[in-house]
Amino acid sequence: MPLLPAVIMIYLLVNIVSFVAFRRDKRSAERTAWRIPEGRLLTLSLFGPFGAVAAMRIFRHKTQKAKFRLVPLFLCLHVALALLLVWPALQGFVN
Repeated sequence: MPLLPAVIMIYLLVNIVSFVAFRRDKRSAERTAWRIPEGRLLTLSLFGPFGAVAAMRIFRHKTQKAKFRLVPLFLCLHVALALLLVWPALQGFVN
């Protein structure tokens, strides 16, 4: 498998895992069951911010916690890094 499609698939998988973790934690909170530690949720958010932001908005989970205001910043960081990686390729199309 070529490298770029593999990296994209892994990135999608990490974002899906992040989304599912937030969903699971929200359901556990509603049932007063065992919860996922906040540090683990933040780590997942660092590597899969799209899934985390989507879950936070859809399930209205962890939106009031100060620590979790980092999650949108993680998303911005990922977008900026993606643009930096793609920018040289885009320059070839413009010229």
